[in-house]
Amino acid sequence: MQAPDRRLYRRVLRPFLFRLPPEVAQRAAELALSWNGIWAALAPSLRVGDPRLEVEWCGMKLRNPVGLAAGFDKDCRRLPALASLGFGYLVCGTVTLAAQRGNPRPRMVRLTRQESLLNAMGFPSMGLEAAAAHVEAARSRTPSTPVAASISGTKTDDVVRCHRRLDRLADAVEVNISSPNTAGLRVFHRRAQLRGLLDSINESRRGGLLVKLPPYSDPEPSEQERGRTAALVGTCLEAGVDGLTVANSRPVTDPRLATGSGGLSGRSILPATLAMVRDVRAQAGGGVAINACGGISTGTHAWEALQAGADTLQIYTGLVYDGPGIVKRINNELLRIMDGSVGRQAGRHLPAG
Repeated sequence: MQAPDRRLYRRVLRPFLFRLPPEVAQRAAELALSWNGIWAALAPSLRVGDPRLEVEWCGMKLRNPVGLAAGFDKDCRRLPALASLGFGYLVCGTVTLAAQRGNPRPRMVRLTRQESLLNAMGFPSMGLEAAAAHVEAARSRTPSTPVAASISGTKTDDVVRCHRRLDRLADAVEVNISSPNTAGLRVFHRRAQLRGLLDSINESRRGGLLVKLPPYSDPEPSEQERGRTAALVGTCLEAGVDGLTVANSRPVTDPRLATGSGGLSGRSILPATLAMVRDVRAQAGGGVAINACGGISTGTHAWEALQAGADTLQIYTGLVYDGPGIVKRINNELLRIMDGSVGRQAGRHLPAG
């Protein structure tokens, strides 16, 4: 059974979905992903198996470096189908302790020409217990695809409770301290508060620990912005985290969003992502995984991120614009690049972080 190729998705399926409001289209995609049997049948046509794509990540070996970013599967309900799309790993959530509705609508806008999105979702969530039940039920059906759970909150105790519950179910937990839609998260941009949070998590953690950082606002950030990022990275390294996700969507203002502001994702932010990956790798050295997140939708983008120092990539907006075959396409394009002169110089393997 063959999955729809990129041309079919972009010419037929995407125009239909894009006639719908963004959140309605997202619900349609989630409904399609509830048909696990169909996606399991499609899985062989969506996966790329090549040892050159394998990477080490948080003590695990991934089949390839392409991960799903947090935000697509907010309540961790579609993990088996998403694993069938060929991802090297999945990040579900972001999960909050209590159920919450998120921000008022409209809270998502497409920027189709730029293949980007604006969102001001504000962490709509069914809450911790519902998400935990979904992760637990899915794990037997995703044995070869590691799962990380994204968590967040504005209080240390709330985040720690989320971590303790999901650390026992997921392979890793990604702590989101950087959503542009939740002002209270900025408390964890202070070194003391972030260190206190990470120390509390470390008291009982078993699995991998990732921190999702706030992004650069520009490919050439000010020294002040670089300094703020370096302080957060330094705190994470001192606390012994296993990985850093670089980074979240870029804060923007836009009157089309009910809140008047939100986060920009997609191709528009790729240059800033690459610049930040280079800076974080230079500071962190080789002892921590870096997950490049922001603007990656092609094999060339992925290669640039890996060359900049990333170990893995996380995509979300690219999946919206290019459909379920995007992981296979990125991996095949990476292999073609590796078969070329750049790949030969790198020993025909992915570059080390």
